[in-house]
Amino acid sequence: MSSVKVAVRVRPFNSREIARECTCIISMDAEKQSTCIYHSGKDCERQQNGKPFAFDYSYWSHTSPVDPAFASQRQVYQDIGVEMLDHAFEGYNVCIFAYGQTGAGKSYTMMGRPEPGEEGIIPQLCSDMFSRIKATDVEDTVYTVEVSYMEIYCEQVRDLLNPKNKNSMRVREHPILGPYVEDLSKLVVTSYEDILQLMEEGNKARTVAATSMNETSSRSHAVFTILLTQQKHDQATDLKGEKVSKLSLVDLAGSERADSTKAQGVRLQEGAKINQSLTTLGLVISALAEAASSKDIIKKDKNTKGKSKADFIPYRDSVLTWLLRENLGGNSRTAMIAAISPADINYEETLGTLKYANRAKQIMCKAVVNEDPNARLIRELKEEVQRLRELLKAEGIEAQSHAGAGDPASAGRQRHRSVSAEDAIERLKESEKLIAELNETWEEKLRKTEEIRLQRENMLQEMGLAVKDDGITVGVFSPKKTPHLVNLNEDPGMSECLLYYIKRGVTKLGSGGTQDIQLSGQTILPEHCTLNNEKDEITLVPGVDANCYVNGKQITGPTKLRTGSRIIFGTNHVFRFTNPLQARSDLDFRSPLAGTPAGEKVDWSYAQTELLSKQGIDLKAEMAKGLQALEEKYRREKFESDRKMEIQKKDYEAKIEGLQKQIDAQSMMSSMYSSYMMSNSMMTPDRDFDDYVDPCLWSAREFQICRRAWDKWKGYQFTSLRDQLWGNMVFLKEANAISVELKKKVVFQYVLLSETLYSPLPPDFLATTRTGKGVVVKKRPRISVAVEVKDLKNCAIHYWSLEKFRQRLELMRQMYSNDAEISPSSPDITMESVGGSDPFYDRFPWFKLIGRAFVNLSSLLQPVSMSHKVPVVNELGEVRGHLRIFVQPATAKDDDIPDFIPGVRQSVRIRFSESDVVIERNLNGQKTALSNGTSVDLEEEVFDSGSSLSDLSSNGEVNHHPHLAVGKDFTMRVSVLQAYGISPEYSDVFCQFHFMHRCDESFSTESIKNAAEDGSGPLNFFHVQNISVTVTQAFVDYVTTKPLLFEVFGHCSEQTALHHGHPLSRGARPIPKRMLPPSTWISEPVQSARIGPLKIPSSNPVHCTYDLLVSFEIRELAPNGEYLPVVVDHADSLPCTGIFILHQGIQRRITITIAHESGVELGWKDVKELLVGHIRTTQEVTDEKGYDGSVFSLTLSPGQLVKKHDDDRTFYRFDASWDSSMHNSQLLNNISSYGERVYITATAYIQINNCSQPAVISKDLCLVIHGRDSKATTAG
Repeated sequence: MSSVKVAVRVRPFNSREIARECTCIISMDAEKQSTCIYHSGKDCERQQNGKPFAFDYSYWSHTSPVDPAFASQRQVYQDIGVEMLDHAFEGYNVCIFAYGQTGAGKSYTMMGRPEPGEEGIIPQLCSDMFSRIKATDVEDTVYTVEVSYMEIYCEQVRDLLNPKNKNSMRVREHPILGPYVEDLSKLVVTSYEDILQLMEEGNKARTVAATSMNETSSRSHAVFTILLTQQKHDQATDLKGEKVSKLSLVDLAGSERADSTKAQGVRLQEGAKINQSLTTLGLVISALAEAASSKDIIKKDKNTKGKSKADFIPYRDSVLTWLLRENLGGNSRTAMIAAISPADINYEETLGTLKYANRAKQIMCKAVVNEDPNARLIRELKEEVQRLRELLKAEGIEAQSHAGAGDPASAGRQRHRSVSAEDAIERLKESEKLIAELNETWEEKLRKTEEIRLQRENMLQEMGLAVKDDGITVGVFSPKKTPHLVNLNEDPGMSECLLYYIKRGVTKLGSGGTQDIQLSGQTILPEHCTLNNEKDEITLVPGVDANCYVNGKQITGPTKLRTGSRIIFGTNHVFRFTNPLQARSDLDFRSPLAGTPAGEKVDWSYAQTELLSKQGIDLKAEMAKGLQALEEKYRREKFESDRKMEIQKKDYEAKIEGLQKQIDAQSMMSSMYSSYMMSNSMMTPDRDFDDYVDPCLWSAREFQICRRAWDKWKGYQFTSLRDQLWGNMVFLKEANAISVELKKKVVFQYVLLSETLYSPLPPDFLATTRTGKGVVVKKRPRISVAVEVKDLKNCAIHYWSLEKFRQRLELMRQMYSNDAEISPSSPDITMESVGGSDPFYDRFPWFKLIGRAFVNLSSLLQPVSMSHKVPVVNELGEVRGHLRIFVQPATAKDDDIPDFIPGVRQSVRIRFSESDVVIERNLNGQKTALSNGTSVDLEEEVFDSGSSLSDLSSNGEVNHHPHLAVGKDFTMRVSVLQAYGISPEYSDVFCQFHFMHRCDESFSTESIKNAAEDGSGPLNFFHVQNISVTVTQAFVDYVTTKPLLFEVFGHCSEQTALHHGHPLSRGARPIPKRMLPPSTWISEPVQSARIGPLKIPSSNPVHCTYDLLVSFEIRELAPNGEYLPVVVDHADSLPCTGIFILHQGIQRRITITIAHESGVELGWKDVKELLVGHIRTTQEVTDEKGYDGSVFSLTLSPGQLVKKHDDDRTFYRFDASWDSSMHNSQLLNNISSYGERVYITATAYIQINNCSQPAVISKDLCLVIHGRDSKATTAG
């Protein structure tokens, strides 16, 4: 790693500075290479109050060449250019760039002038480069030079060498090459004259303009790139290697101030772009310097355990820094020349340049030689070999001495070698071996590969395996000339998998280690037999006492083999012999396979059958006889087992019948005893009632009602619940007994279940009754007897109805009987194989109900949207989370919105008939809506109680809801946005909702992964459901009185249940702003100093609730003396929003109207205070420092109740005078600029009857201030 070389050069005064009689504020020390800047020329002369800086080079070019300290163009090149050119010839990337303010001498330093001695770094470097190329006249080295010249003008790249590329060029990035300019011209040059001509043509095309500070100011950044390629040919290895060096010579445009350059129009825009890119360059330099310093600190601190902070480098913020990314802190040798002005009027710019140059010193670059890695490795190995040879020579050992081991004198010398010499010899051998491998040609590698392949095939042939002609696939392949043996196996998949070649001469077969074909087994002798191959005829010679069979016959002497013969060695090894040349040479050849039956396959079974038949054994008859014996034995054992099972079954049935009789007798006696006790207690009813009733102040009517209830209930001997409990107790005991016998870990007991709003009873708990007309009606009982099933195996609890329990008990009895009938010798039979499922356990649903929530639809009666955050309550009454639901009427304009919002958007059309909701009259004559469906009765009573259809007229038609007129199409939009607080034990969660009387028509969201660790993170459903309906009276009744039912389901997986509470690595995606509900930001209310902070509402039960519709109106004084409402621009198409169009300097009033349903509980007493404040230009402000102006309390007029003839709602209205100048806010006093919005917050404190503290109504208002005489009707 190397740091960036930094040099500072100060120029002479220019004509502008001489005219203004500027003084020099720069001093330099050539020996210490230091630069010092002062505030004024006097301080510079006195050498006081200076700020010193130390750099690699400090060039004093302020005076004339007569001055001995004067730094000429040649000196600058000798110090910086020569070093960088040396690095380029070594194979490194090189970069030189000049930095400074406009007119500081950057272009002069880099390009210079065409006069002798005035050339800059770029011309001198190019000239010196071609001089070195000509001086290095070596046959094995070839040099090629390519150049490209471009400028960055207003963040656009232009090609200066190709006049056709006038348009802006694209900058791309390659994963290996890094950033580059697409289609940039790269021209080949062969001499300095060629490159000088291209440089002059490029300079003519470069953008230059005159400013007040510089007559030839560069208006763009110029990058001159030289690509130097050195191709060397190694004579020893016949390999070619390349070194590629990239020289980037950059002439930056200078930073400038508009007041100094007096730039206007295009020049001003150019200066802004130049300053922007230079600012980014400064930020990159600062970030790289901080990163380098932080790494140094960590290296020095050995006890530091953490890693350095990875600072972000803003390369992509500018095209200049993006293209110079490798040169700034990357693979490059970089030098920076900071050009500064000596004048005191440029003190700030000069000081900033010196600071940036001081920071650039800390940048570390990781430069590497750009060459072929294979060539570099060979070069390094050769250097190591040469170094080892010199080391051995120094030890007195010749380089080739390790080869002459047979020389006695050499052996004597080797005994006296040092350890280092031995290591050197070993390393020398390794290096020479590596060089030989690297220098190996492609033909030699192919030849070695072929040799290894042939060796592998020979080894496989010795093992009995064959290799295909392609040399890759290993398997059994029938050769065309060589006789061989192919194995036959009882398993068809293992047959013909081994192939043994019979070589010329004698092939030995046996279990010994020296045999050519080695077989294993007890019947295989060490030298079992031999196979003689003479003149393509194979003779099998068995050994002494060796079992060898050919075509089913045992042989004892030499036997000639024919193609297709079946050979058995011992008792288990079966082979088929094949001789391909035998059939070709003998025309009268007849294969042993010719005598086989037609269609019968010659395999292992055929060979075994042939062997047995030749020995006089009928295998099929023997197998049939054995099978018949087994079947007879099975029938006898089964008959005996069935007889024993039948006897045991009768014994169990007798025991169960006896127990049943005992239980029935005990139940009958208990019932008779209870009836007897009840009849005795009814002997004296009057006395019992008087004994239980204490003297009290009852009226005669109340006493009569109580007496009648007492007499009625005392007449009942048995209740329905008691009958169910007593009648089914015996079955419960039986189920528990069977569970214990079968070890099912299930316990049954009775429970009483009552239906609640959030825990409805399952459908199998419906009580069936029959009316007089024979119609079957299912009714939900208030309290139901159920069987609680405690599954101790799966840690779960289920509830069964009595009917389901009896059905399961029958299956339990069958399971118990089957278990008793199964004998120990019977196969493994489970209940699943007999009945299909286990009656003791219920199947667990994939998704479990987490909880339910209800959302009221009364907001649809008004054309407003409503956002709800409702709790999700489970069957135990526990809040398991919250749902965020948004309900709104969907207008035609909303439907035109393109469907590019992420999430699910669905539309459906439903039908509400008059039979869905029936209108009935209650006792008071009022009309009530009742659902005519399968919804829960308790839900109907909760939501229908006390809610009258006030919107219905005498003839049942809607009067004052035009958008809900009967027969009109209406679309409501239900958006399921998010779920909060869902337990992480549920891995997959989804939500479905439906109308209460339409349980079969549900709308479901997609399943969402639960990514929260503690359940606090949101689950983003973002499901939008448009529901279209033709408005009927039934639909209006439902919207008025009924809610939507939301149910949240989740999958409780085993993994999440076991690892509940452990952190999960997942990130929740942020909420897209376009998916948020179309509602405005609600800021905090304006606090009242008179009333003070309000108390938190208590958790007491709510007496009543009212929905309020509040409208805000701003009126301005008209020329006729009346206050008229201002225009409101609703272009945002958001509900409850709008922009008030106000006029400057006109008196105003704010009118607030509150509308709600009529009721005696809500009474408006007085308006305490109306405050206006929180003036700002953005809608969302979380910090009070963002507010403008002060809070002002308005002068109120008395509030009044307003009654409309065509509306039965209550309207409460009040207004107040508003003088916006009292806020001392510039936003309200001045005319709003184009696109500017002013937001204020209006908060009203209203006293209500029967309330301890005032109610707070707060609203954010959006304003636009136009001129007094403006006729504008839009916000603009």
